[in-house]
Amino acid sequence: MTGRSIHPTAVVSSKAELGDGVVIGPYCIVEDDAVIGDGCILEAYVVVKRYTQLGCFNHIYPGAVLGGEPQDQKFKGERSFLILGNRNIIREHVTIHRATGEDQATIIGNDNLIMAYCHIGHNCRLGDQISIASYSGVSGHAVIESFVTIGGMTGIHQFVTVGKLAMIGGMSKVVQDVPPFMLADGRPAKVVGLNVVGLRRAMIPPEVRETLHEAYRLLYRANLNTSQALEQIEAELPPSEELRYLVDFIRRVSQGYLGRQRNAHR
Repeated sequence: MTGRSIHPTAVVSSKAELGDGVVIGPYCIVEDDAVIGDGCILEAYVVVKRYTQLGCFNHIYPGAVLGGEPQDQKFKGERSFLILGNRNIIREHVTIHRATGEDQATIIGNDNLIMAYCHIGHNCRLGDQISIASYSGVSGHAVIESFVTIGGMTGIHQFVTVGKLAMIGGMSKVVQDVPPFMLADGRPAKVVGLNVVGLRRAMIPPEVRETLHEAYRLLYRANLNTSQALEQIEAELPPSEELRYLVDFIRRVSQGYLGRQRNAHR
């Protein structure tokens, strides 16, 4: 093992696993059964709780708490995990909780930016290259797919799914699923447009962007119900991987509870 730097005021369990090049700053706490991958940087006062697994080259800023017990009355102290991927930036005082349920996991992907004072609840799953601005909260069992941008002070309800390449405006109250490629805003958040800038940055071809824009119009501006809009989209618009993904997502939402595909009917 080479190149580790552990500040003398840090408390690091002998049962924790540390990779090469790890930097652990002043007054950090790393508990039993934590795994910290190569090249991770923990600045001052970071707490890494037990059963937390960090991949490589994550940068954790002061005061963050990773892998805390879930704020869930169903949790009874069982072993569960927080699994963080690679190259994530976790800013000041972020809290991310491990899962409820034996051997279940809260999972965060790669290359995400989670800004100061955000909270990610138990059993959440986040993809890659997500940006969540400060003071936002993501409740338990939510899914945030890759390439999503979430504005500051946003609240996301439990079991909500935010589709890939969606963008949510700041101070939104998100109580229903947000379809991929869309802009959502408000209290409660509603789809207000297509995420054209995000689609361009993702190198989605112009012809596909045009098709998605027409799909948006049929779904939200054509006075059609969801079934009618989907039927017209499939009958009239040129197929693409992105369009199929959007249609499948919308269908799953309609099968869920209160606009949340992962929330079973009660």
